Amino acid sequence: MKILVIGGTRFFGIHMVNELLEKGHDVTIATRGISSDEYGDKVKRIILERTNEESVKEALSGTHYDIVIDKIAYCSNDIKYVMEAVDCDKYMHMSSTSVYEPKHMNTMESDFDGISKELIWCDRFAFPYEQIKRQAEYALWQKYSSRNWIAVRYPFAIGKDDYTKRLLFYVEHVMKSIPMNIDNLDYQMGFISSDEAGKFMAFLVDKEVKGAINGSAEGTISIREIIDYVEKKTGSKAIIDKGGENAPYNGEPEYSINTEKAQALGFQFSVLHDWIYELLDYYIEVTK
Repeated sequence: MKILVIGGTRFFGIHMVNELLEKGHDVTIATRGISSDEYGDKVKRIILERTNEESVKEALSGTHYDIVIDKIAYCSNDIKYVMEAVDCDKYMHMSSTSVYEPKHMNTMESDFDGISKELIWCDRFAFPYEQIKRQAEYALWQKYSSRNWIAVRYPFAIGKDDYTKRLLFYVEHVMKSIPMNIDNLDYQMGFISSDEAGKFMAFLVDKEVKGAINGSAEGTISIREIIDYVEKKTGSKAIIDKGGENAPYNGEPEYSINTEKAQALGFQFSVLHDWIYELLDYYIEVTK
């Protein structure tokens, strides 16, 4: 298939592109041309400024793609600029489980209402992250409902290559006895590994599916369980104090992500508890 990837040069986008290449797809990546990538001559490249409508139109017009995978659409204008310019059979939007209001245990795709809420054409900094991601989906559900599109919703993606270092925060603060303010210590939460996040998006390119679809590792874990593990492995003691540094997953509700729709397509996600402790071991080693 002829595939255009907008973004795809870091984190789980790299896993996704490598999986697409391994499957023999003809891949073009569209970026600002600032960041280097590891693909060599395996991909074609085009340059665009993602937030500039004219730049997007100039870069994407005149070429047909079987599928466009948009890794960096954050707001409704991002969606519009691409959808109005590109000629493709299918469009895949990298959405987020942050669109749910709120997430909860067994969160399903149908829990998000993309049709009845007000669509606002906005830029990336118009609202907080979760609101602009909702607006991006509102654009798909309301303005482009006749187009063939998929919105892939992930919880936090984690892995050794996680540039956000959010999970690493907890490991470092435990091991270095730095006080943390944590407001959801015992809430169960879902995650997805960065490599699996990339593989699932690559899996979807030739599947007959439309609309929203969740992705997540099976099972959940609490921050307390993570901290307990680090304490036992290192002999350190967490300092949890309201006056400490605010933890990165603060504000998250207790939730799990239902992936039955993905499983019905034939994709089986890994079990969170089968690999998260190995990841924590890695973070422990790099923190020593």
